[in-house]
Amino acid sequence: LAGLAPERDRPRLAQRLMPSAIGACWLALLSAVLLLAAQTGQMGDGWQDTLDPDVWLAVLQTQFGRIWQGQLALALLGCLSLTLQGEPRQRTLLICALFQLAGLAFTGHAAMLDGWSGLFQRVNQVVHLLSAAFWAGGLLPLVILMRDAQSPGQRYDAVVTMMRFSRYGHLAVTLVVVSGAINALLLLGWPPASFRLYSQLLVVKTLLVGAMVAIALYNRYCLVPRFQCSAGGAEQRFITSTLVEVGLAAAVLLVVGVFATLEPA
Repeated sequence: LAGLAPERDRPRLAQRLMPSAIGACWLALLSAVLLLAAQTGQMGDGWQDTLDPDVWLAVLQTQFGRIWQGQLALALLGCLSLTLQGEPRQRTLLICALFQLAGLAFTGHAAMLDGWSGLFQRVNQVVHLLSAAFWAGGLLPLVILMRDAQSPGQRYDAVVTMMRFSRYGHLAVTLVVVSGAINALLLLGWPPASFRLYSQLLVVKTLLVGAMVAIALYNRYCLVPRFQCSAGGAEQRFITSTLVEVGLAAAVLLVVGVFATLEPA
């Protein structure tokens, strides 16, 4: 919205997407607080320590805590930016989201290595997170744009935006696959020494992402060329398959949310 849509169409799209943006901002803040609470319980003696201010202060002084202070500040800034209007609101939301995503590369498995290899691992993870967010996060707006394209008055702007998303989407998909493979090699090595639950769920994630890639290629190279001669049938199939892709993206995030808590093996 902030960078791909024609300037004259941004206010209308912003209004259409604002309910999702508001929900996402507040969920980002809530989940950041809950994750910090969960980490406090893990570092202490259980859930009872999530109510102990001293334990919270101790956790905030750790490497995770210092990084997570930035996550909380960015999430709060994103919520506050909802009070702005127009272009400043869109730009601020975009910047907050970019830095929140990039900050995740400095916690968890992405922060396991030290030195130059650790720096490379974190940079690679930033690329993975941002490209995945561009791809998966653009799918619901893509459905809205596809429906807008069926209206003569909105067709031109919608098509321009979709063409731009498709152009950069190719790069995003490539970066997701390449950076994901690099991250797996950094964590597991080759060949992997074992094939435990972490590796099994990683395979499930890879298969889900492969299905998303297949749908994206089908949409772009099979359905899009048929738009002019299918009397709307290809457009509807495009919307349906994109919604399936959204569901697969949600499944990928669910799987990642599980194996991100496991020891890589």
